[in-house]
Amino acid sequence: MKKIGFLSFGHWSPSAHSKTRSAADFLHQSIDLAVAAEELGVDGAYFRVHHFARQAASPFPLLSAIGARTSKIEIGTGVIDMRYENPLYMAEDAGAADLISGGRLQLGISRGSPEQVIDGWRYFGYTPAEGETGTDMARRHTEAFLKVLEGRGFAQPNPRPMFPNPPGLLRIEPHSEGLCERIWWGSGSNATAVWAAKLGMNLQSSTLKDDETGEPLHVQQRKQIEAYRQAYKEAGHAREPRVSVSRSIFALTNNLDRAYFGRDRNSRDQLGMIDDTTRAIFGRSYAAEPDVLVKRLQEDEAIQAADTLLLTIPNQLGVDYNAHVLENILTHVAPELGWR
Repeated sequence: MKKIGFLSFGHWSPSAHSKTRSAADFLHQSIDLAVAAEELGVDGAYFRVHHFARQAASPFPLLSAIGARTSKIEIGTGVIDMRYENPLYMAEDAGAADLISGGRLQLGISRGSPEQVIDGWRYFGYTPAEGETGTDMARRHTEAFLKVLEGRGFAQPNPRPMFPNPPGLLRIEPHSEGLCERIWWGSGSNATAVWAAKLGMNLQSSTLKDDETGEPLHVQQRKQIEAYRQAYKEAGHAREPRVSVSRSIFALTNNLDRAYFGRDRNSRDQLGMIDDTTRAIFGRSYAAEPDVLVKRLQEDEAIQAADTLLLTIPNQLGVDYNAHVLENILTHVAPELGWR
């Protein structure tokens, strides 16, 4: 069995070719798609977070709304850029969203991806400490966030409070028990996967990774997952960690599918520079008739190694079509691969 979720980048565009033409469209359609996905038997509804872009940005109102409209599906992110976050305020938001959903929040966080603006986190009021990089600051914010999610008191109470306090130091409220075990780190390298394992986080590996060996993405990701699991075991954590990989997968079952994806140009891994010094490998898309698709997916070592698969969806094609994309995978592909 493998958990299968969808991952939306949350694009909207005023283009006549888009069915998601505004931020309001994206938000309402995301809620509707999560409801439809739950009815189909999809396990998770996940959303990317990008600032200064016509994409999903502030995830907690959306996740809370989905949590209130659904009852089983996991809700999460992939990923929140921790350079932009106040760890304590984020812990309050996350705790509230998790309580609304009944403990279904699966929160993916990371240093973030290349940005729309230069050092965008500075506009949010965050500046690396002396000697720090933006990456260092993201990790510092992450460690503070994980600490407060444990639920231990740390703040000195006012001796004359507006409301009576419980005894001892005070913690962030609302606190949601167990949320600290449902935090995922979006890792683009083997080293960051090992770092996440040591802190006890779950692992998200996307369709983009540092090209560390020159091998195909799925092979590099499989080795990344192995390194993560070994480090997690050596750290002595008690629970079993979770690992997800993201893929663009389309089963071609009708003429509309073939028109959209039948001539997919991303059928091979691509190489590129994500900044001045980092060469990355971008994962291929899978688009084929179901029987062909099954054979190709059997050869993807990272998918086989992960317990969770996140399907990236073309959200601007609308709720109905994306529900069809998900249903195709659940009906024609997952059973043949033993995932259902």
